[in-house]
Amino acid sequence: MRITASRFSSHVATHMTRPSSVRPLSTTARLRASTPPPASENGAINSRWLSDLQNTLKKSLALKIAPSKAEEVKERLAYLDENWLQLSAGREGYLADEERRGVDRHAVQWGDMDMMVRHVNNVIYNRFAESGRVNWTRKLSRFSDPKYEQEWYDLMTPKGVGLILASIRTDFKFPMTFPDRVTVLHKLVTKPDYSSDRFYLEAVMYSEQHRRVAAKCFEDIVVYDYKAAKKAPLKPFMVDVMRNTFELQEQRKPEAEKKVAELHAFVKEVEDGAGAV
Repeated sequence: MRITASRFSSHVATHMTRPSSVRPLSTTARLRASTPPPASENGAINSRWLSDLQNTLKKSLALKIAPSKAEEVKERLAYLDENWLQLSAGREGYLADEERRGVDRHAVQWGDMDMMVRHVNNVIYNRFAESGRVNWTRKLSRFSDPKYEQEWYDLMTPKGVGLILASIRTDFKFPMTFPDRVTVLHKLVTKPDYSSDRFYLEAVMYSEQHRRVAAKCFEDIVVYDYKAAKKAPLKPFMVDVMRNTFELQEQRKPEAEKKVAELHAFVKEVEDGAGAV
């Protein structure tokens, strides 16, 4: 299901290092894995990959395996429980480190529900995305020279150069309900350059209860000079930070894929060795 900004409003003004990677697997977990985990038929990542992998690991405990191998299975289950967000987000190029999260485990409110359909109102997802976008942008100042902090913050005001949400499209994956917690992450779709007067973002909203994506947003952001009343390019120091952010996004994908592939290889190793105790 999709919804565009035109159903609510047209142009809406936004009021709008070194990231730690996913905690590495233990030494014994670093198995050779050349085959990536299963994807859906259209080539996209299976949205239920996490629950499928957890279920397979749990089932392997019922096999005839050595006690030491059973302990390793439990270690992998604990690893997934702790790192599910970083792995899920990382596979799609999102930086899920705490200092990058636009919204971090926000409690869904009873009032967010549409009681006619008994799930979170569709409009609320756009509000989640807006809050995430504002905080994501402000947090970019942490990866810039401190002297520019106020200029990052001013992007959410009409004082000078600011950001305007030109359009937003929301794709709903499954309906969240109360109670739950939502985490919102943003990523750059393309790498900005020094002439960019607009850029594109994707936002993803993770349900903590279901541990998968509840909705995605696609945002077109215009850079606007309120004093000159026209579009303007991003400031060079902002472009530097965004370009570095984009490169980190690209690095995170193969890192997360490798860790997931290692887990799948471990499952196969356990299944192949079952009964040989």
